[in-house]
Amino acid sequence: MTTFGLDGLSRKARAVSRSISAENFTGAKSGGGRATEGTGAVAASRLGPGWKISPSIDIAAGGTATLADIEGPGTIRHLWCTTAPHAAWRSTLLRIHWEGEETPAVEVPLGDFFCNGWNTFSQVSSVPVAANPNGGFNAYWPMPFRRAARITLENLSAETVTLYYQVDYELGEVPEDSTYFHAQWRRSHPVPFGEEHTLLEGVTGAGSYVGTYLAWGVNNPGWWGEGELKFFMDGDDEFPTICGTGTEDYFGGAWNFDVPGQGYTAYTTPYLGLNQILRPDGLYSSQQRFGMYRWHILDPVHFSEDLRITVQSLGIGPGQGNGLPHRYRHTSDDIASTALFYLDSPSSASLPRTPDLLTLEVD
Repeated sequence: MTTFGLDGLSRKARAVSRSISAENFTGAKSGGGRATEGTGAVAASRLGPGWKISPSIDIAAGGTATLADIEGPGTIRHLWCTTAPHAAWRSTLLRIHWEGEETPAVEVPLGDFFCNGWNTFSQVSSVPVAANPNGGFNAYWPMPFRRAARITLENLSAETVTLYYQVDYELGEVPEDSTYFHAQWRRSHPVPFGEEHTLLEGVTGAGSYVGTYLAWGVNNPGWWGEGELKFFMDGDDEFPTICGTGTEDYFGGAWNFDVPGQGYTAYTTPYLGLNQILRPDGLYSSQQRFGMYRWHILDPVHFSEDLRITVQSLGIGPGQGNGLPHRYRHTSDDIASTALFYLDSPSSASLPRTPDLLTLEVD
């Protein structure tokens, strides 16, 4: 077992480090840099083996690539990837299967998994997720498994996607109480008037909720983020155990993210952020779009039986007259959510229907 944090760097580890990429498809010891053909073969034709002959893979339209197929026990420590074109961020589906389960524990559009859900790059500087110029995606969520781990990427688009990637992992003992990493994506496009967007439902078992990313498209004028996030757990029915006070509050902001004199203001911090603000240009991009993340790393939400999470599509309307203040009003915004959690089961019966390209597309 590896001890983490700076102090852990000086501790002798029993695990062994491995890495899978287009230069070493299996992660085998001494297996890197042996390619004789690949996407870089022409560029490296005068250099020979070992000189970047296979730095990436091409995934054909409609195709699925297996990025990693690992025998355990072990723990995935780091995922890195980048694609061409950037439009692939919302036209590919990242899936992770644990222990040979047919149902994936992770099924999320590639960009949303890395807090970039709008096919437009946004810097993210957080502890478990970093998105760096120009589309370098990194995830550091620990992902333990006991027997097997498989990672795939499906290309739903009509054009070839070029993928550069690396899966860094270690082989070694997994603590008995380790649980499995899960991530689910849902979209309400738009949220029906007067209803809520569901981030997570039908999850049964024991685990910990660890993160939220929202790609939020605004369909109404005025302030849009009054909606409360609600966590229904362990038998909650009509009323939740955890209820926030507003959307911007949940993501660690305040007062509409509005700094006087500059308006909506982006920020990216270790555990939460409003990392993306796409403002209308008055021509084709007519609606505001936002990207927000909140990692429950220091404050995980533990549940022992079940979990359901919702957010209200709620804004502020004009004053009510007669000296009365503003009023809350229902909105019908476009909300896409990525919910991340650990569960004591390698698969979850609650996985939503796999989205098709039309469901995923950015308008």
